[in-house]
Amino acid sequence: MAKIKSILPGILLCIAIALVAIVINKVLPIDLIGIALISLLLGMLLNPVISKYKLFGQGINWTSNRMLRIGIILTGITLSFSQVFQAGKYALILMLFTLTTAYGVGYICRKIFKINWKLSNLLSTSTAICGGTAVATLGPVIEADDREIAYALSATFIFDLLTVIAFPWIGKLIGLSDTSYGLWIGTAVNDTSSVVAAGYAFSDAAGALATIVKLTRTLFIVPIVLIFSWIHTKKKMQISRFQKQEKIKVSKIFPWFILGFLAVVGIRSSGLIPQPAVSTITDLAKFFLPTALGAIGLKTSFKEVAGVGVKPMVAGVVIDVAVVIVSLFAQGMILYFMS
Repeated sequence: MAKIKSILPGILLCIAIALVAIVINKVLPIDLIGIALISLLLGMLLNPVISKYKLFGQGINWTSNRMLRIGIILTGITLSFSQVFQAGKYALILMLFTLTTAYGVGYICRKIFKINWKLSNLLSTSTAICGGTAVATLGPVIEADDREIAYALSATFIFDLLTVIAFPWIGKLIGLSDTSYGLWIGTAVNDTSSVVAAGYAFSDAAGALATIVKLTRTLFIVPIVLIFSWIHTKKKMQISRFQKQEKIKVSKIFPWFILGFLAVVGIRSSGLIPQPAVSTITDLAKFFLPTALGAIGLKTSFKEVAGVGVKPMVAGVVIDVAVVIVSLFAQGMILYFMS
């Protein structure tokens, strides 16, 4: 009971922030920014005030940790394994090109701009997988700072804002078909809300395909999280040259919440859950994630994020632009060699 009392004020505060974010998002003409980012920014705005009160600390920490994982697990309800087959062989091959580009260019940018490996990979993962959800999922696994998570989310938003405005116009200018444009947007744009907005701005057919491809990309978060969990653990073991090198125990580093995510995807794929229940769980996931990101915002100040510098933002733009170009040109190559 004492535990609940100690965390309740912070949890309620984070819930209040998420509710305000939902209201703000509904007021906006289109779902461009997304509830999660609005919640993060609101939390950061409140940070200078809330950080003075210890009353909220434990609850904020609980929300940014536990509720984040619950939200990620429930996000699996939006996916089904049949969507992977629906996306088709062209989309899956195209994703391999964009994944390779995102992490390859990210590595080069890290070396050139001398960026922290955690932040550079958060930027790459945001571009390669699914924007804010990917950042929120990977960040705690590699023990990234809250300011690094906030920075990566902000960089994602800035680029997505440009894509929603420019991409439909570019697609029509260069004469892309509904299929080509849908594949392009589905593999090159970061956040789901931006994919939907940019896709349907071109055509209904392009929007539907882009959304399916985008959701399929989300499944790649599973192997990515496992790989980076191992890398992070290996780096921690090598911090000291004099530390005894021990074998990495998979049971200790495995992010078990990913199994929950896959279990929910499997349950959705089985078709046993009725659509009304799917909609309810989807709404819960959409609420838990902004609540958790509001908590991360409450622990992060704008001054801290600004202190990260301009170079990571430039790196984020370079990674995004590289993926956009590769996604567009790889389509032609794939169709040529597989036709």
